[in-house]
Amino acid sequence: MLTYKAAFRFLTDGVHAEVLDFPGAMTCAATIEEARRLLASALVDMAETSLLNGESLPTPNASLTATDADIEEPIHLLLTAASHVARIPQNA
Repeated sequence: MLTYKAAFRFLTDGVHAEVLDFPGAMTCAATIEEARRLLASALVDMAETSLLNGESLPTPNASLTATDADIEEPIHLLLTAASHVARIPQNA
């Protein structure tokens, strides 16, 4: 398990969320609960894509901070071995 840092900003029309130490992992939602759920999913998607492309995952950096964030908190990346297995078509 890798632990990254998530930042949340409350906007007039919802919540913007991003993983500070995993570039590209971001989302927006109507509520903080939905933003947390969507951000966790985006983090998994970004990590799986990086691994499938032969890229290494960014190293977590607990010292990163977003001065304009309303909330910063840890976000855990959990991948399963099955998530990296190539899908074989049923009729192959």
